[in-house]
Amino acid sequence: MNKSAGVLLGIVVAVGAISAGGAWYTGTKLEGVLQQQVIESNKELQAALIGYDATATLELVSLERGVFSSNARYRLKTQGEVFNGGLELMIADHIEHGPLPFSRLIRLKWLPVMASSHFELENNGQTDKWFAATKGAAPFKGVVNVGYDLSAEGTLDFAPMELALDELNNLKFSGLNATFSVGDNRRKAKVDGYMDSLSLFLSSPDKAPLKLEINGLTLASNLQKSSFDYFLGQNTLELSGLKATFGDKQSVLTLKHFEQKTFSEETGSTVAGRADYRVGEIAFDGKTVGSAEMLWSMKSLDSQGMLDLVQVYQNVLQPYQKAATEATAEGEPAPELQMSDAEQVKVRAAVNNVLEAKPQIALESLAFKTAGGESRFSLSLDLAKPQSLELPPAELGKQLVSQLDAKLSLSKPMVADIAALQAQAEGQTDAKLIAEQSAATAEMLSAMALSTQLAKLEGNDVVSALHYANNEVNFNGQKMTVEQFIGLVMSKLGGVGAQQ
Repeated sequence: MNKSAGVLLGIVVAVGAISAGGAWYTGTKLEGVLQQQVIESNKELQAALIGYDATATLELVSLERGVFSSNARYRLKTQGEVFNGGLELMIADHIEHGPLPFSRLIRLKWLPVMASSHFELENNGQTDKWFAATKGAAPFKGVVNVGYDLSAEGTLDFAPMELALDELNNLKFSGLNATFSVGDNRRKAKVDGYMDSLSLFLSSPDKAPLKLEINGLTLASNLQKSSFDYFLGQNTLELSGLKATFGDKQSVLTLKHFEQKTFSEETGSTVAGRADYRVGEIAFDGKTVGSAEMLWSMKSLDSQGMLDLVQVYQNVLQPYQKAATEATAEGEPAPELQMSDAEQVKVRAAVNNVLEAKPQIALESLAFKTAGGESRFSLSLDLAKPQSLELPPAELGKQLVSQLDAKLSLSKPMVADIAALQAQAEGQTDAKLIAEQSAATAEMLSAMALSTQLAKLEGNDVVSALHYANNEVNFNGQKMTVEQFIGLVMSKLGGVGAQQ
């Protein structure tokens, strides 16, 4: 044996010895790590389901430990309306011990890890239909590589399936692939996923069929835990297309380039965030209607106060809503809402904490645009803590709202475009008649709005603007008190009602 071969053999033996020793050590520590991860996962599940009629728990059922690998089985139990009553899933997990799992070595990934987990759903009887729909393949499976600092990165794959829900209804799913990473003691998480297509066909003897088709779904999240242990950050959902076929005439509604983006962050003891929704193109029965957007923002939301209110909703209001719904379905009167003195004190304290932070909630834009024009509405509301929540309604409203801004701009050409599309949908074909009727509709709606004197005409737009602060209202350029404004609105609307 030459010197080079001897050195190489020595390296191989050393690596093998280190790997074997590390694998044995990992095996001795594995059960404790898994049990702790199950505890943390259950905390995350509980936090994620706050506000929903749902519970989910994960448990480690068994662990067969070996030197280089181990096999674990988990049980995931779900209950509640969100999960259609309840479901029990069994998950099998083949865990390769670190520091150098074989599956990573053959892919030339040499960075040491504690373990490489390969998990997949088992068929336990409750999932027979899922496995039949995937032709025997595991409906979902994945790989998780866990570092010695308990950071993790991996993949999650949902298999393609064709599922017959019953004799008339079916689901087709192209599958979904996602990558994820978790770090900083599970306080940071990133997820990216993609689904090519999903179609759902629903029908019944007494209803027209409904077909829903989704194409090009992209998901992306970059989150970090707040000081109150819930995740904040960025979430993005994009659809390249959505198509719904419905009704007796089997009308077709199509959305293209749908985008939902949310963002939230914590500053001190308050949270701010926004949620933006946009649709690049809306079409009906093959005819382009227009585009739309809805933009929301929130500022200065007290973290602890909001969390307390959510918990009260989950523990008090949600069970009440369920009981009231069940009573109504059985023809019985709804029960009275019962709250203990402690719960009432908690609600008041939470509301005061939220209002003391002076939150702002704004609908920055609700807009719809057609070829002819664009209509837009915005509303911004600043709240403040009143002297008491027991004040008379009128005085409470004055102290509760510190500032309000609202603006409306209604485009007459846009209204005409919508009226023309409606006429075409009803079967009209005379282009000249459709144009005349659409223009007349827009003029009629404009005249009705202007007749109330609550709006004015600027070019082709019917506009109205309201600003309130310090018990003073500025309505379309006219300053008045709140009482005068209420009187003005009531008199104008009353006059319109008398004319009809």
